[in-house]
Amino acid sequence: MSDAFSREKFQTYLAGKGLRVTNQRLAIFDAACAQKEHFTAEQLLDQARAIDDSVSRATVYRTLPLMTESHILREVDIGTGEKYYRSASNGNTQVAQVVCVDCDRIFEISAPFMEWYGSTVSMKLGLKPISQRLQVSAQCIAFRQGGRCPNRPKR
Repeated sequence: MSDAFSREKFQTYLAGKGLRVTNQRLAIFDAACAQKEHFTAEQLLDQARAIDDSVSRATVYRTLPLMTESHILREVDIGTGEKYYRSASNGNTQVAQVVCVDCDRIFEISAPFMEWYGSTVSMKLGLKPISQRLQVSAQCIAFRQGGRCPNRPKR
């Protein structure tokens, strides 16, 4: 995701909020953009510190809302109390999330029907949808049958 357009978009957003573009915020941006899967704030902290060891936990926690507000990242809540984040750069907002309750892995699949469904249901109620999400909690069949989840990270 780390392209010049996204970086410029983030810098413009910060300036519009009267915030400085610091090396720490840019390290957090770069670390977030390098992630291929969903990640937590703590995982982002580790990655950002690998880029700039002066990045603080507080700066990560203050920067994440800025990155979601500017549509650089999407926030994902799977109901465990910990937030996950993922790049919003693909532009596909019509995704369903399937969460494995055995390993907390989040899978995203394209769900183009969501736009139609959200619009249809909302219009029947005289409303206009502004956001929507579909999230399914699921169990790992392989884990339940054999005690091993193929999606669980190797330790």
